Amino acid sequence: MYSAYKSIDAAVKPLTVTPQTPVKEVVKMMYTQGKSAAVVVDQDNRPIGIFTERDVVRVVATGGSLDAPVEEYMTRNPAVVRDSESLTKALALMLERRVRHLPVVDHEGRLVGIITASSITEVLKRYKEEVGELE
Repeated sequence: MYSAYKSIDAAVKPLTVTPQTPVKEVVKMMYTQGKSAAVVVDQDNRPIGIFTERDVVRVVATGGSLDAPVEEYMTRNPAVVRDSESLTKALALMLERRVRHLPVVDHEGRLVGIITASSITEVLKRYKEEVGELE
């Protein structure tokens, strides 16, 4: 199976935080780094949660505490894809789970990147430029 992650850079470098990082710090990092999500990792760099722009909206809309640790608002046990799997598999999983961010892990479950809806769009754009119209 063709692995797109390393050869065409579909996975981008993720923003990572610890479960204890305050929400307001995560939001500030997302803003300053231009990221739409932060992957919450354990001490072994394994994804245990994800915090996205949608979560920011939920925290604000419900009057949540920006001083609370991100683990209170993150999505726990996010869907992940292995770096040895295809971009097609990643896209299918994103569609099935209705998510715009998918952490990419190695064979030991350690975070190596993140696939985003915008990174897939960029890959398809480059493909079209290099190969021509998609059939």
